[in-house]
Amino acid sequence: MQAADNLYQIVKNNAQEAAHKKILIDGKLTLNNQQFIEKVEAVASYLYQMGLQPQDKVALLMTNSWQFVVNLFAINKLGGVAIPINTFLKEDEIAYILNDSDAKFLFASGKLAPVATSLLIKSKIEKIIWVDEIPLTNDRNLDYAAIIECPRSTAPEAKAHMDDLTLIIYTSGTTGKPKGAMLSFRNIYSNVTSSLQALSLTSGGARMICYLPMFHSFTLTVSVILPIVANSEIIIMRSIATKRDFALLLKQVLLKRVKYFCGVPEVFSALSRAQLPWYFYAFHAVQGFICGGAPLAEETILNFRAKFRRGTLLQGYGISECSPVVSVNTPAANRLGSVGKALPGYQVACFTEELQVVAADEIGELWVKGDCVMQGYYKRPEESAAAMVNGWFRTGDIGKIDRDGFIFIIDRKKDLIINKGMNIYPREIEEVLYTHPKVNACAVIGLKDKQENELPQAYIELKEDSEGSEEEFKIFLRPHLAVFKLPRRILFIKKMPRNATGKILKRELRELLQQDI
Repeated sequence: MQAADNLYQIVKNNAQEAAHKKILIDGKLTLNNQQFIEKVEAVASYLYQMGLQPQDKVALLMTNSWQFVVNLFAINKLGGVAIPINTFLKEDEIAYILNDSDAKFLFASGKLAPVATSLLIKSKIEKIIWVDEIPLTNDRNLDYAAIIECPRSTAPEAKAHMDDLTLIIYTSGTTGKPKGAMLSFRNIYSNVTSSLQALSLTSGGARMICYLPMFHSFTLTVSVILPIVANSEIIIMRSIATKRDFALLLKQVLLKRVKYFCGVPEVFSALSRAQLPWYFYAFHAVQGFICGGAPLAEETILNFRAKFRRGTLLQGYGISECSPVVSVNTPAANRLGSVGKALPGYQVACFTEELQVVAADEIGELWVKGDCVMQGYYKRPEESAAAMVNGWFRTGDIGKIDRDGFIFIIDRKKDLIINKGMNIYPREIEEVLYTHPKVNACAVIGLKDKQENELPQAYIELKEDSEGSEEEFKIFLRPHLAVFKLPRRILFIKKMPRNATGKILKRELRELLQQDI
């Protein structure tokens, strides 16, 4: 891998080194490095003609596609800042991000027209460039196909610096409005190269299948940017909405000899229960099934291990503000219940409320230090200062680090339940609930009583065709938990609210609980 100062230089180097090497596979379309950079140049030229300047913001409201990847690198050639937006958000939520980020242009998938057409009115963006299909054409609604088919003169490459702002990733906004984590090229490149080193991946050997949403930081770094840095193929899956889509995904994993398969807990839970063809278990080339986005239930890990004899399920840990990967288990060093060791070059430590580092195996808040740590939150200096102390980022996650350096996540600091001075970690209760054969998903949250003590309340999503009662689950929990940890109420929900990576949204459950009181 040649040295680079921005994302664009990486694809330029790839095209010079191996012009005819395949880099993107999207359905029937295959692009090699030369074809890929030609499309990047076409989009960059168009943006330049429209007046895009270094550090101008361009938002991406797009589903998975080769166009998403092309646009990301085209924006970067001009020194622009890309802002991937969660496609599951509602119109007003998208408008908020566009306005907060000062986005100048928006690339939007045609299928998202119902939530995007009025954004020219609700936000400050100047133009929408429609990909795949265009709902209307005028001087503010532009057709992406025309850009690709009729490339203009080549745009000049902006002068690049490692610390230039490259991406703004908006956090999921578990409390209040989402904040934009500012990531430089140094942040992203550091995260990619450290991940490659941890997993012992070499140039050309990091073929990835990308089916999780590209707008998410985990997918964007690990399944999109990482393979391109390693000059390796990306197999793009546009949608995983049906069992047929899932079967096609596994077929591609098998046929394309994917080495690392990235997913979220919901995917691995499904794989641990699925009856797959014998030849998939026997002949897949996956060395590591990497789980990110949210903690895995121990039951899922054990079930997965029993079913998949080839390939190891590896938990990792990341947070958008850290580009996002912080730690990962590897096939050579994989500890049950752990999210692995810190990536090479990064430091992770547990701190007390008094900002003191705790000893090994003691509980504290996880802090991260290294080149992965963001520059701060966009236009939020006070919140940036509160989150970052002397180069350390305060993750808000409670955990511990054992004597061998393996990190264990216990819970979110904000999810901690305090009852009469006693700390209750919701995940501890959830882990017990997950061992019940009827539980498909669960979440424990706190509810304050009149004395301001928090009492745990559990929500349970039952497996298909299962029935259960509150008393049944209370009886099940009693032998496993201290009395003060037992949920005061157990409620049943048809489907857990989740974000794009399958993480259960406890904020929405708290709102639901308030309505139920």
